[in-house]
Amino acid sequence: MKKILYTIVPCIMVFFTSCEDEFINLTPPASITDDVYYNEAEHFLTGSNRFYTYLMGWGDQGIFSDHGSDLVGFFEGGDMQEYARGETLAPVDDDYYTDTYEYIRDINLLIERAETYNGDESIVPYVAASKFHRAYQYFFLVQRYGGVTLVTSSLDVNSPELYGPRNSRYEVVAQIITDLDDAIAGLPNETSIGGEDKGKISKEAAMAFKAEVLLHEATWMKYVGTSTDGDGINSGAGSAGFEATNINTYLEEVVTLSQAVMNSGAYELWDYNGALDNLSSNFLFNLEDGGSNPAGLDKATNKEYILYGKYDFTFRQANTLVSHVYEGRLKPSRKMMDLFLCDDGLPIDQSDKFLGYANTPDEFQNRDYRMRAYFTYHRNLGEIPQNGDVVLSGTGNNGYFNSKFMSWNWGTENAYRVTETEAYDIPLLRLAEVYLMYAEALYELNGSLTDAQMNESINLIKARAGLPALTNAFLSANGMDIKTEIRRERAIELYAEGGSRYSDLRRWGIAEQELGEAVYGAVIEGTIYEGNDTLYTPSSYSHSPESTTTGVGMRECLVIQPASTRNFSIDNYLFPLPTTQLGLNDNLLQNPGY
Repeated sequence: MKKILYTIVPCIMVFFTSCEDEFINLTPPASITDDVYYNEAEHFLTGSNRFYTYLMGWGDQGIFSDHGSDLVGFFEGGDMQEYARGETLAPVDDDYYTDTYEYIRDINLLIERAETYNGDESIVPYVAASKFHRAYQYFFLVQRYGGVTLVTSSLDVNSPELYGPRNSRYEVVAQIITDLDDAIAGLPNETSIGGEDKGKISKEAAMAFKAEVLLHEATWMKYVGTSTDGDGINSGAGSAGFEATNINTYLEEVVTLSQAVMNSGAYELWDYNGALDNLSSNFLFNLEDGGSNPAGLDKATNKEYILYGKYDFTFRQANTLVSHVYEGRLKPSRKMMDLFLCDDGLPIDQSDKFLGYANTPDEFQNRDYRMRAYFTYHRNLGEIPQNGDVVLSGTGNNGYFNSKFMSWNWGTENAYRVTETEAYDIPLLRLAEVYLMYAEALYELNGSLTDAQMNESINLIKARAGLPALTNAFLSANGMDIKTEIRRERAIELYAEGGSRYSDLRRWGIAEQELGEAVYGAVIEGTIYEGNDTLYTPSSYSHSPESTTTGVGMRECLVIQPASTRNFSIDNYLFPLPTTQLGLNDNLLQNPGY
């Protein structure tokens, strides 16, 4: 690990300023070296503010937008397509690994210097924020690699940790929990954070993030166990610290933390369906100023985001192909389209309100509002495609288009933002996910939820989607179960957010099954496309249509990726460590299967 940990990162000033748009100023006025920094409270403020640039941003796509997962109906090759097919090989270098350790070293330096600070002005909130950021970075490493080398101090060329073995995931998670407890104790409440500090981490954000960590680890331990623990097959050290009793302990705390955030009064679902033609679940994700939507709503109306990366058209544009990438790479699969319930709350294969697929608009009728909010006709938001609108001619034209995370009317003369100039905030954790974590933790603890518990969590999300509330009587009468509905809601509500699909499939221990299936597109059999040479050109596709389960039974559909090419296995649950790092440290062992 010498390459990583020898790096000395200068502490560049980043600070929050009060300006017209109340935005975080990320432009560094100067570079200040480690040797002369962190002797004044202002240094800790500006240093800790810098760590916000280490959070996931619009330039981090691929796995972070579920690209290549079972819910995405688009194929173009590349790392995430290879990952979903189980074709990942150990790389020579991996920026996700090396960059993250550089971030951690930078964070460790501030925390270390805080121990000797003797100034009069308090630095408690700055250190607390830094503890949060360290926890955030280590959780990223755990999700990607499992156990990693745990470093909690800044190192130099003689530090023995440079050649130490990996810690187990359980040891790393224990440190994450400790850091988050410290963060929660020292951070301000959301309601006390002023406009000039908009986007800073609050006590509630740290609580919600801790709930996310605990739910991830509790379900991983429950459904995956120790089978993927890095280097465990070589030395037995990979599972050090595993305690099965932690499963329920963690789940119980998820419930407590989630309830605290839900009841804090600081957050609310962003529901402007009445003013936005039931398209809240689109405009929430491209919200900028009043010109970003037909109702004239701006970011000040958004109290749903709890943890997020902050952007601004003047100070910090996306500077990457956001609308272009999300429109093209996140076209939904057949599975995704069929997950949406009908507006009577029933799955499409059980509902009399499902109109089938014969004509292009049919399947959009009487459905969950989010279906139209996410997947409408090309760039015309909210417009359901009509017969002839979508031509199946290969080149990624698999029947559907994505609208989530795309600028209003992108690609038209009325476009609000040209791609690369988008400046909507990127959600990392929002209230809807807290509701779902609360519901899932209760289910994992008890095997059920009461009607009251559904009403204070999952049913609030369903209401915004135009769906009736769940009750135990409704579930029983229709042969449905709450576990399936919670997982359905996570797939739909969190589509393309933070790689949630990959994370969920792995921690539930079902990634081999779900990622091993063929990926399908539009239904051909019995539809306007069948035998229609104008709308459908079979020869433009690499694979012939196959029969698969749909809302109206077995029907032939476009094949985007056949099952024979998708070979995801338990060995792919974790990514491999870069081989360069293994060569630098003989004690650093590879994950099983690579």
